[in-house]
Amino acid sequence: MSSNSILVVGGGFSGITAALEAAEVGHEVFIVEKNPFLGGRVAQLNKYFPKLCPPSCGLEIQFQRIKNNPNVKFFTLAEVTEISGSAGDYEVQVKISPRYVGPGSAELSGLAEQLDKEVDSEFELGMGSRKALYTDTPFAFPSRYVLDRENCSTADVQKLAGSEAIDLEEKEKVITLNVGSIVYATGWKPYDVTNLTNLGAGSVPNCISNMQMERLASPNGPTNGKIVRPTDGEMPKNVAFVQCAGSRDENHLNYCSYICCMASLKQAAYIREQYPDTRVTIYYIDLRTPGRYDNFAKRIMDDPKLKTVKGKVADAKATPSGNVMLTVEDAVSGIKSENEHDLVVLATGMQPSIAGTKLPANIPVDEEGFIVGGEDQGIYAAGCAKLPLDVMKSAQSATAAALKAIQTVRGR
Repeated sequence: MSSNSILVVGGGFSGITAALEAAEVGHEVFIVEKNPFLGGRVAQLNKYFPKLCPPSCGLEIQFQRIKNNPNVKFFTLAEVTEISGSAGDYEVQVKISPRYVGPGSAELSGLAEQLDKEVDSEFELGMGSRKALYTDTPFAFPSRYVLDRENCSTADVQKLAGSEAIDLEEKEKVITLNVGSIVYATGWKPYDVTNLTNLGAGSVPNCISNMQMERLASPNGPTNGKIVRPTDGEMPKNVAFVQCAGSRDENHLNYCSYICCMASLKQAAYIREQYPDTRVTIYYIDLRTPGRYDNFAKRIMDDPKLKTVKGKVADAKATPSGNVMLTVEDAVSGIKSENEHDLVVLATGMQPSIAGTKLPANIPVDEEGFIVGGEDQGIYAAGCAKLPLDVMKSAQSATAAALKAIQTVRGR
């Protein structure tokens, strides 16, 4: 029996876009998101291209569209475990982990503050902590707390047990969805910086990743938007960006991640706007500023306190003062030098979130984890599940995937 419903795996910007495109022409759409909230990687950014607006700007509009469209149903803390059938008639098993918090329980901040135990926040990428009862951002969707049951102390459990909003006995459940086509919009994850031992990742405290910089600069981040050194909370006066940190490297990511150069230029602007006297150096192999971003790049690089150096960073070490010493070979002069900075940002690449995992229905992926097939099965990849893209191109990719999914369920 054929189905006109469409499954979207992933509730980030691409997944939401694909779901709304299909729903708004009349199709029932199911979004399955593994995290407690929709929004994906964009929700972690301070600003995103092309308008350089905060993530709430675009995401809150999308969330409102979801709330107003009865064709869209979404499941958070959910994971597709099995896909059987064929194009037009798929049966999908979805495992949903317990949230332990009932619907309509938006304001639990007072209860959360009463809890004792704190753990590192995954959303803050190790730059901040959270309680076991939490939301990610002020604009989190669904607007509903989640309880990390495994990280509750005995005292915390006793405090939570008295709340009508909390169900400590909630169990995992499995549901079955019948759909005609599937869109995989599983997004990306930052490459694991701890693999970059020569660049100080994991061993040099004032050496952070580009996504950690986004959280530092975000008004709802761990420092309320103040860009400071992790070790002492001091204002950085001399910042370096190291491009292609793990990208275009056969030992790590054997491709260009497309967005890293623009991300560093954007973050250089964060720093220069906040600290007019701070100097910024960008060490790069090639600066890639595609198409419409050329003017933005030129404006940033015209800043007299920003310097670009074409050269490869070979090594990063902590100095006794807590600064970072970079060993750099200038590709133009051929001179190797040691340059000291008080904060270093590694422009780590985009890795597909599904890298290293086996997908249901034997959906083909390449050696890097990007989806490279499945269209003959009525399964379509969108956004960074397919290849490295910025937010705008991810949305375009999602629209294209939604159109193909619609054509599949309509038998065209």
